[in-house]
Amino acid sequence: MLAGALAGVAAGGATATAAANLQVNGNRLVDHGHVVQLRGVDRSGLEYACIQNTGFFESPHPNQIDTPSMIAAMVAWDINAVRVPLNEDCWLGLHTPGRYGGANYRRIVRRYVAALHKARLYVILDLHWAGPGASPAAGQVPMADADHSPAFWHSVASTFKRDHALLFDLFNEPYQISWSCWLHGCMIPAGTGADGDRWPAYRSAGMQQLVDAVRSAGATQPLMLGGVSWSLDLSGWLEHEPRDPAGQLVASEHNYGQLAPCDPSCRGAILATHRKVPIVVGELGETDCRHEYIDRMMPFADRHGISYLGWAWDAGPYWTCTNGPSLIKAYDGTPTAFGIGFRKHFRALGTPYRPA
Repeated sequence: MLAGALAGVAAGGATATAAANLQVNGNRLVDHGHVVQLRGVDRSGLEYACIQNTGFFESPHPNQIDTPSMIAAMVAWDINAVRVPLNEDCWLGLHTPGRYGGANYRRIVRRYVAALHKARLYVILDLHWAGPGASPAAGQVPMADADHSPAFWHSVASTFKRDHALLFDLFNEPYQISWSCWLHGCMIPAGTGADGDRWPAYRSAGMQQLVDAVRSAGATQPLMLGGVSWSLDLSGWLEHEPRDPAGQLVASEHNYGQLAPCDPSCRGAILATHRKVPIVVGELGETDCRHEYIDRMMPFADRHGISYLGWAWDAGPYWTCTNGPSLIKAYDGTPTAFGIGFRKHFRALGTPYRPA
């Protein structure tokens, strides 16, 4: 089944502007000698709308990519990166309505990446929702699955291996697993997550297997690896760092005020890890319609050259500054009471380095 789903995926693979060459150099990201701090937003939708049979995006145009004016509204916040969560079943054509899965989904992803690059934005592609065995990828499971996630990453990496304005985020938020399982994989017992997501018992893929899946496709881009406890905890990251022949690994961290704040021990683990590898806070936010928490976290990240992206660039009816949380009230970039903190801070810093 997977062989049929993947036939021809690499043909017509995506490319970015010829000048972009984002790489890991020590504990920094660099692009042709320019140190790059990623400052951006997460654009949610492609991870769930397809599997729910409502389209590709949560937006006024669910069956199309964001319009140039919608992308221009992102750029107007003085960002240089957009993180795009994906669904492995929709990419592979499994358990998905035909019009929203397989070749149609892959085409939309390629078009969206190209549109973001045209606006001079780096892109992070993230495996957000996975589905082990015969279960659809309809929510957040504790860890990537051995059944489909390596095939997903081999296919995605084959498609984008010539795109060097791109990073791959190998699994959104590992949780309820040990560091050994994080690295090597393990049997995950059947369970229910905090958001009500259910899964059967399954064999997970470890980060080493996912790194190998990308590299076996000939892709050399930087790879983001989120820690445990919903990517909040990086305390065991260096001790369990996978082998990467390309030497291009990045630690990814997520934190939210009120929901999962980064306390002093969390910051200590971030800084200890950052002595060796770059850090990208792939999701940063708070759920109280305020911005006091991010107003403390963003300067901390800036002082240490740590990258960060605000969750999420999506607007109603589900998305609000408490539910989501949402950075915007509308796709013209009007900020929520939470999002205004990001916009003000980004603009005060000025335009970051962008791919040519």
